[in-house]
Amino acid sequence: MPKTFQSINPYTLDVIQEFTEETPEQVEAKLARATETQREWADRSFAERGELFHQLGTYLRENRQRLAERITAEMGKILSESLGEVDKCAGQCDYYADNAERLLEPERIPTDAQESRVVYEPVGVVLAIMPWNFPFWQVFRYSVPALMAGNVTLLKHAPNVFGCAQAIEEAYRAAGFPAGVFQALINDVDAVERLLADDRVGMVTLTGSERAGSTVASLAGRNIKKSVLELGGSDALIVLSDADLDKAAEAAVQSRMSNAGQVCIAAKRFLVEKPVKAAFTEKVKALIDAMKQGDPTQDDTKIGPLARVDLAEQLERQLQTALDEGATLLSGGERHDANFQPTLLDNVSPESVVFREETFGPLATITEVADEAEAVRLANQSRYGLSAAIWTQDLAKADRLSRRLEVGSVFVNAIVRSDSRLPIGGVKKSGYGRELSEAGIKDFCHTKTVYIGHS
Repeated sequence: MPKTFQSINPYTLDVIQEFTEETPEQVEAKLARATETQREWADRSFAERGELFHQLGTYLRENRQRLAERITAEMGKILSESLGEVDKCAGQCDYYADNAERLLEPERIPTDAQESRVVYEPVGVVLAIMPWNFPFWQVFRYSVPALMAGNVTLLKHAPNVFGCAQAIEEAYRAAGFPAGVFQALINDVDAVERLLADDRVGMVTLTGSERAGSTVASLAGRNIKKSVLELGGSDALIVLSDADLDKAAEAAVQSRMSNAGQVCIAAKRFLVEKPVKAAFTEKVKALIDAMKQGDPTQDDTKIGPLARVDLAEQLERQLQTALDEGATLLSGGERHDANFQPTLLDNVSPESVVFREETFGPLATITEVADEAEAVRLANQSRYGLSAAIWTQDLAKADRLSRRLEVGSVFVNAIVRSDSRLPIGGVKKSGYGRELSEAGIKDFCHTKTVYIGHS
């Protein structure tokens, strides 16, 4: 019997749709179609590919309400955030349609040759394994630059958002893309091993957990395949004593609580200098206490449910362990099914489970530090290194500290976010490789040297 997958509304727990796993023969047909299509797709000009992406951006804007409602229904984020996610995907389409050719311009290198240059060419078929927390953006984040570079892709999305995967494939088709350029797979993880062993697959990209990344990296290495991994994060938000506390508190809460806390680059550990710790904590608590959790389709709801009940149960276990370890509960802490009240913990020690592990939900923690040196030391103590934020009015100090933080991105007096123009990715257990910007699009290419001698 073929395996079936259910898409479940995390707020109502109603089954939205069931999906039947594709057979190996169906997967093979999609891979064969992708391989055949890629040659023709790569031969198209940047202008031709870009025109289709402009059409895709238009399609997303014209259908934003329907697509956003699908995101909210499948994974529970509030509707305003789902609408913003669709809009961001449309902007991604336009940016790479207009800039991919410039970003991949051959680099001419002076040597003793008549001409020598470095060119960037597509890897072919990109296998992508994407998560449920941003079911549209994570897909568009990799696929738009990868496809503008001349690749095609097979998407293995998270099973609880297979409806989003199909909606994205429909969007590509409606915008006029050839059928083999973007294809969604309805499969579990066992299909990944078979695909990575196939020489027709050029590389793999994964956004997900450290465990999933380790497994995929091992499979890719065994088959000598390029891989790009964006994994977990436990980002530090450092608040120094000269920071604008109102802005810092607002940014901290917005970063931690957006998407019900299910954001890899969210600020999860607030490291606050002792002189301002009490005032900062008071401001953060007031903001969290004012947040309404509940039905994600209602305008006054600020936080929806977590994407699945088991995720809420895991967060509840981490919370209880932290309390047993001596943390102080200042706000929230209650769970009903997948609904988790926005929660604030004070007096969190660097040995606490919620300091050491990634917490994927609306759980903020505050840890007091004596000075900037301790803040950097504790920020770097994490096994993860995705991003960090620094709040201070001394920009020279912020620049100096940013160089000491072992992360892929540092944002000063701002919320960490992804931007089509800037690379995103981590170090340490947060993965390797980059997405977005020039660095990101080139990670989905082969680098080739062309040397022309004198005749």
